[in-house]
Amino acid sequence: MISWGEEIMRMLGRCVFSVALLGFAALAAFSFVRPLIASAKASPSGDARAGDPQLIDLAGYKDVTAKYHGKGLLVTFWATWCVPCRDEYPMIVSLSKEYGPQGLAVVGVSLDEDADLGLVRQFLDKSQPGFPNYRQKPGIDADAFYQGVNPDWRGTMPQTDFYGRDGHLARYFVGQKSKDAFVQAIRLILLTGDSGQLPSAASPAGN
Repeated sequence: MISWGEEIMRMLGRCVFSVALLGFAALAAFSFVRPLIASAKASPSGDARAGDPQLIDLAGYKDVTAKYHGKGLLVTFWATWCVPCRDEYPMIVSLSKEYGPQGLAVVGVSLDEDADLGLVRQFLDKSQPGFPNYRQKPGIDADAFYQGVNPDWRGTMPQTDFYGRDGHLARYFVGQKSKDAFVQAIRLILLTGDSGQLPSAASPAGN
């Protein structure tokens, strides 16, 4: 026979489990983690087309960001399999056009594999971003890439990094964020000549 105490403990256990599931669902709604891929097959060179995103590793990424020294730089990391990335991308395209004349540069970096290159082309053709997009080079150490870009990044996307005019990482977002949050960060990096190390705005949910 089950005592009242045992029954109450069981009910509490169910409640805690339900709350944990709801919390996980809320996090997943605003961020994605890159799927694990056992082995990525490189696309045949004949599949490459003019206009495809250039492949970059960590050294290439640092070269890209260095080109925009003196400008406020927004880098968006995205993938076609990341729903929040796809939802957020049009807003970034719009902000690029709005703040470009004020000195904002925007760069996109796709984390799609070779097998998804067709989807990448379709996405960019539809989005017409107007800013350069690159693609992470397949086969490199992804974790080392994340850490080299931002020591606090673990591969969750969308990931958006904001660099001040002096080239330092000023702020970053993890997960989908609101337009107001983006505007605040953009204005910050455009108005400050020396970004320093500002508090991050990392969060799994948009505000």
